[in-house]
Amino acid sequence: MFGALALRVNAVSPSSAIERPMLFADLTQSWSDVGGGVGTYLRAKRAHIIANTPHRHLMILPGPHDAIEESDEGRAITVWLKSPKVPFSPHYRLLLRNGAVKKALASFQPDVIECQDAYNLPWAAIQHRKAYPDTALVAAYMTDFPTVYVQRPFSKVMPDSLADAASRLCYNYCSRLYGQFDAVYALSENGGGRLLRSLGIEDVRILPLGIDLDHFGPDRRDMELRRSIGAGDTDPLLIYVGRLDVEKRPDIVVEAFRSLPEHLGARLVLLGQGPQKEQFEALGDPRIVTPGFVTDRDVLARWLASSDLYVSAMPNETFGISVIEAQASGLPVVGVDGGAMPDRILPGMGLLGPVGDSAAMAANILEVLRGDWRAMGEKGRAYVSSEYSWAHSMDQLFGTIVPAALARRGSALTRPSAVPAGSLAEA
Repeated sequence: MFGALALRVNAVSPSSAIERPMLFADLTQSWSDVGGGVGTYLRAKRAHIIANTPHRHLMILPGPHDAIEESDEGRAITVWLKSPKVPFSPHYRLLLRNGAVKKALASFQPDVIECQDAYNLPWAAIQHRKAYPDTALVAAYMTDFPTVYVQRPFSKVMPDSLADAASRLCYNYCSRLYGQFDAVYALSENGGGRLLRSLGIEDVRILPLGIDLDHFGPDRRDMELRRSIGAGDTDPLLIYVGRLDVEKRPDIVVEAFRSLPEHLGARLVLLGQGPQKEQFEALGDPRIVTPGFVTDRDVLARWLASSDLYVSAMPNETFGISVIEAQASGLPVVGVDGGAMPDRILPGMGLLGPVGDSAAMAANILEVLRGDWRAMGEKGRAYVSSEYSWAHSMDQLFGTIVPAALARRGSALTRPSAVPAGSLAEA
């Protein structure tokens, strides 16, 4: 479904700072066959490498069985390692086989390894570097997991003081883990950059993700699609795209929507899958439509362009790629003042409200719809078009971040070796 992506990222030439063909490897738990921010980034990265550079690309990913796939004359390599599905997230799998990961790394011996999560896989990369010291390691802070997966759920079953202590322990773990990498990047200042620096991580870079600007746009608007769900030509159509689980807080979106005046004639589309989908369907509200996951990017572009307002209550987005897809489609955004949202939704592009406050979100929805929401959408589209292209992202990655990692690794090889401190078990 991303076959045309290579045509969108070929504006960047290989960085002169990388003087020889290399093998770049990516390790991640966050791979889904139906989209997701990490998967979108990795597909764009592979497309760029194959179309614009002499390099090769290796991805080691969780899958339904063990397999090795090669394409583009062996330049694109995917190692699938059999992994169980993540409970309540059927499109994701949990890769815990560090031994198999290290075996794959030893077989291919990449020059640079990038990790997109902070769990067990980075330790496999660190162990690999002990055997191959010239391997450069890059870490990406894609998820604010100490808050999203520790502090927030723990606070529901234990005193806040204990939940906060567990979160601080995880942030301490992040500091000790990322301190062993040659380069570290976040996706935005508010979505991780400032946080990592506060943990003592030196030289944190910012790598904004990109978007296929030719794919998402107001010209994809489909009035028949709107009418198919009972939305009149002038009825406000709100849309949310993402997983329907507690992490993303779609329940706040639904609560805000259901408190809107009925005479407004608004409808809400929830594009996504997750444990809360059945909960929303059980409400029996005919104004709420839940089509599930949309795997076809053309269909996603039509849904976004056919809507009038994007809504999200996720307070810990590290980037928010669904937000910029909505902005590229010409939509204003109502969100929350948390995570990367303030970086994405600048004044005049929508409104931000307090985290977890459905009443405030409902008020912001009404304020946007009663104002010049089309002008807000146009401003957001212009901003995204100038700032968020995959060409810019790949230029930053291969022109700045990777050369910095290679330089630091080369410098480290000239110094006496040190035993890394802070194992996963210790942290």
